[in-house]
Amino acid sequence: MKELNNILSDVAFVQISGPENPKVSGIALDSRQVKPGYLFIAVSGTQTDGHDFIEKAIDAGAVAVVAQKPVDMPESVAAIMVADSAEALGLIACNWFEHPSRKLKLTAVTGTNGKTTVATLLHALFMELGYRTGLLSTVENKINEEVIPSTHTTPDAIALNALLADMVKAGCSHAFMEASSHAIHQRRIAGLHFQGAVFTNLSHDHLDYHGTYDHYIAAKKMLFDGLPEPAFSLVNADDKRGKVMVQNTASKIKTYSLQTGASFRGKVISNTLQGLHMEINGKEVWFRLVGDFNAYNLAAVLGTAILLGEKEDEVLTALSSLNPVRGRFERIMLSSGAVAIVDYAHTPDALVNVLETIKSMQIPGERIITVIGCGGNRDKTKRPLMAQAACKFSQQVILTSDNPRFEDPNAIIQEMMDGVPFSSRRYTAIIEDREAAIQEAIKMAGPQDVVLIAGKGHETYQEIKGVKYPFDDKEKVLLTQKTVLN
Repeated sequence: MKELNNILSDVAFVQISGPENPKVSGIALDSRQVKPGYLFIAVSGTQTDGHDFIEKAIDAGAVAVVAQKPVDMPESVAAIMVADSAEALGLIACNWFEHPSRKLKLTAVTGTNGKTTVATLLHALFMELGYRTGLLSTVENKINEEVIPSTHTTPDAIALNALLADMVKAGCSHAFMEASSHAIHQRRIAGLHFQGAVFTNLSHDHLDYHGTYDHYIAAKKMLFDGLPEPAFSLVNADDKRGKVMVQNTASKIKTYSLQTGASFRGKVISNTLQGLHMEINGKEVWFRLVGDFNAYNLAAVLGTAILLGEKEDEVLTALSSLNPVRGRFERIMLSSGAVAIVDYAHTPDALVNVLETIKSMQIPGERIITVIGCGGNRDKTKRPLMAQAACKFSQQVILTSDNPRFEDPNAIIQEMMDGVPFSSRRYTAIIEDREAAIQEAIKMAGPQDVVLIAGKGHETYQEIKGVKYPFDDKEKVLLTQKTVLN
C-alpha cells in the first residue's frame, strides 16, 4: 500500500477532489485489471478510450482515478484531473515501482531500422563483458539469460517499469531498450531516467499512425529532446536526420559513421556471407555479422559501450565473437547448395539494404530469389515501394502474404503489384499462401542461388483476422529441405 500523494509525485494535475490522500494497493490502465484499492489511470488510446471505462474501474474497487477529460465521479473516489493522462501514467508508474530506471544504466535505441540488432548486441556484449544486463526488444525481453516473451516493441508504462524493477531485483547494472516512435509519442517512456540514447536511421515507416513523415521525425526527436545534460546522444552522422534529432538536446552529442569524420568511425574492408572485415576506430576486426547495415550497427554498439565507460579493445574483442540476431540476415545453407536468408526487413530502405548486401556478394550467374509480403492494417504507401525494391535487385520475386490482419491478403498483394515495373512482371509470381511461396522459392533455387525470405524475421506467427497462427519463416525453410545451419 502506498499513499496517493507519493504516487502522484512530479505529476502536474489541474484539479484534485474527493478523499484526501487515500491508500492505494495497485495501479492499472486497464479497467479489467483493477482490484479494490487501485488507482485507475484513464488514457485515450488509438483503439479505445480509458475514460469510457472509469465507471467499470470504480465498480471494481478503484479508490482513485486519473483522467484528462471531465467525468462525473462519486465523492468517495479521489479524482485527479491532468492535462495529459498518458504522461501522468508514465510518471505514476515510475513512482509506483520506485524509479527502477535510476538504479540502472538504461540506454534507449531508436530509428527505423537497426533498433533490435543494436539493442540485442548491446545486451549480449555486456553479458559477455561480465555484467548482469536487461533487454527490452521487439524479439524478446531478457533479464540476464531469462527470456520473457515480447508483445510490443516498447511495453506500456506499467509493464515497462515492472520489467525494469525485475531487472534491478535480479542485480542488473545495465539495460538496453528499443524505443519505438509509437511508444515515445504515447509517452510510455515518460519519467524514465536514461544514461543515453542511440539514433540509427530514419526512413519510410509508420505513416499509418503518424500521418506525415515530419510527425514521424518529431516523435523520434522527442526522445533526445528529453535527455538531461549528463546523458549522451549517439547519432548516425551519415543520416541527415541525425543532426535534427539532437537540435534541442541538453545531452552530450557523439556521432558514428562509415562515410565521414565522426566520434566512432567504421570502414568496411570486405563483406561476405561469412562475415564482415572492418576497420573500426583505426583497428581491423572481423565480425560474424554481414552487410553495410550491420557495419553501422556495430559502430553504434562500439560507441555506446565506450560512452558507458567500457574499454575499446575489450569491447571489440567481445563484439567479434557475437552471433547475428535471430531473424536478422539469418543464413541457412540448403542441401542444394543454395543459401536461404531470413530477415525482418519490412520497410523499403531495410529491404534495399539487405538486397544490396546480397547483390554485392553475387557471382555472375547466381540469382537472388525474393519472397516478400506486406502487413495489413499498416502503412499502405510503402507496399508498391517494397515490390519495386524487390524487383530492382532480384532475378525472381514471389509476392505473398505477410500478416494480413483484417485486410484481404490478395488486395495487399495487388497494391504491391502497382510497384512492379512492366519489365519485371514476367519474373514476378503471386503465391498468396506464404508457406507455399517459401517452398516454391526453395524449389526453384539452384546451387549458390540466394533465397531471401523477408518481412517477418523473428516472428513465430501469422496474424489473420485477429488470430495469431503459428508460423516461423525459418522453421518453414528447415521443413522444406534437409539443411545444415551455418
